[in-house]
Amino acid sequence: MIEMHTIINKGTEKMGKTRKISKWMLNGLMFALMAVCLIPLIWVVRTAFIRQDLALDLFAVSVPVLDNFKRVLTAAPFFQYYGNTIFITLEVLAVQFLLITLAGYAFARMDFYGSRILFVIFLSQMMIAPEVLILPNYSLMTKMGLTDTRMGIMLPFFTSAMGMLIVRQTIKTIPYELEEAARVDGANLFQILWNVYVPLLKSAYLAFGMISVSFQWNNFLWPLVMTDSVEKRPLSLGLAMFAMSYETGAQWSDVSAATVLVCAPLLILFVVFQKQFMDSFMHSGIK
Repeated sequence: MIEMHTIINKGTEKMGKTRKISKWMLNGLMFALMAVCLIPLIWVVRTAFIRQDLALDLFAVSVPVLDNFKRVLTAAPFFQYYGNTIFITLEVLAVQFLLITLAGYAFARMDFYGSRILFVIFLSQMMIAPEVLILPNYSLMTKMGLTDTRMGIMLPFFTSAMGMLIVRQTIKTIPYELEEAARVDGANLFQILWNVYVPLLKSAYLAFGMISVSFQWNNFLWPLVMTDSVEKRPLSLGLAMFAMSYETGAQWSDVSAATVLVCAPLLILFVVFQKQFMDSFMHSGIK
């Protein structure tokens, strides 16, 4: 019995050491992957604040300068790009919030004929790549006379199957007794939605809002197809055109400064709201 107990203790100690080694190896691998992902970002930020003549010298040390940003803002209408992007992002997000709230409530609380089939059809949109729909969407926008307009850029994104799913799953976790109590007090459907469900859907709105904002902010291919004029270009397209221009073709400091101008708002937004963002995913039905 003593020998058996000793063998068991040795086996347990060996398993403990193996687990510690595996944990250290996993942590090391994750750190290495994180470093690989951060290297391009660090290089872009460093190049954006360094003198032009030192941009390609990886080991150069220089006092941070803002000359690159001044040249970028002078060479291209980035303030106009910012205005277009902010308008498109907020407009799409507002319409999406309205539609996903109505659709999510309908699929979560209303029992109507064909609801399950319609729900599956609605979710099937998530399996279709947006690039597949570019040709039919462009044909439709052309017939509607919306090419080279901000409405033409926004219209295909007014609905979202993912947003509807997030709202539906969150509504299903809300006790139905709250709605019944509101009905007893004489509230109609829209009053119930506004006073009962919307305040409890903040986590779902935040989770989906970050996804929608990041997608619209970085959307490139659809605006490229839809816009012809500089006045309608968003930031992502403006950055691409700026990087391909003759004047900045080899000026990595200018291109890096323009990249920082485009990426900085989203990075700051995520850093500031990262806790709320992670908490919202934990409470919005996405596991």
